[in-house]
Amino acid sequence: MDGFGKRLGEILSSEQFIFNAPMSEHTTFKIGGAADVLIFPSSAEEVAQIFRLAREFKIPCTILGNGSNVLVLDNGIRGAVLKFSDKFFGNFRAEGTKIFAGAGAKLKDVCSFAAENNLSGMEFACGIPGSIGGAVYMNAGAYDGEMKNVVANVTAVSETGELKIFSGDELNLGYRQSVFQTNGFAICEVELNLSRGNFDEIKNKMADFTQKRESKQPLELPSAGSTFKRPKGYFAGTLIDNTGLKGLRVGGAMVSEKHAGFVVNVGGATAADVLALIEEVKRRVYEVHGVTLMPEVRIIGE
Repeated sequence: MDGFGKRLGEILSSEQFIFNAPMSEHTTFKIGGAADVLIFPSSAEEVAQIFRLAREFKIPCTILGNGSNVLVLDNGIRGAVLKFSDKFFGNFRAEGTKIFAGAGAKLKDVCSFAAENNLSGMEFACGIPGSIGGAVYMNAGAYDGEMKNVVANVTAVSETGELKIFSGDELNLGYRQSVFQTNGFAICEVELNLSRGNFDEIKNKMADFTQKRESKQPLELPSAGSTFKRPKGYFAGTLIDNTGLKGLRVGGAMVSEKHAGFVVNVGGATAADVLALIEEVKRRVYEVHGVTLMPEVRIIGE
């Protein structure tokens, strides 16, 4: 890792990489062991250089957005983690009815910017605690909206350092899925295609969604958002609630008493606690309802 670190220092500033970085400080779950090296790229060109360097040194790379939909395992992540943060990769701009946003831009900031420019279409995402890159990666959605409806193009970099622009048709956006979950590309910039709207109407819609979210979701405790995908014909939270599992706990991990679809960190939770709780919830829900729940949270590391 020494040679890799030395070469990293030639292309990045010293504040753009940290060795032995505890991932509990870089995820919304506040859980996870250390990454060998955590890197904050600031441009597509830097991403390409990092990928090429990693290939040269045979170092695996993991891509992370805001860290809001992931559970990092207790022994951390080997190799390099590229974190697309709003500080280094969060620029955005409007051109007519389009917004171009760096992968690290926070969804809530892009939504506010859209509103300020009288652009409608992103209201559904105003309370999703992720980055725009992560939202495309997972095809994030809420309140009958999803990224699929607004993404025009995505600029991404391959593992070999090649730049490619994906059109909306090439993104394979479905329920919590995209082409980026299998093709190894890192999302760098997202082009959103919005429509002209009325500022007050947009702000009122966002305020309504925010109020609904705050009243129903356990936003006061660390979590990774919705823990389970929605099973066909059901709602995961309702199934878990009807099984009587609110408040069920393993170590520091608990099924939220406010919204059963969330596993929260009530203090000192380990990834092992979360995984054990997820398995117990799955087992009991299947026992009572005959429905198999699948985790929505992305599990990474070792």
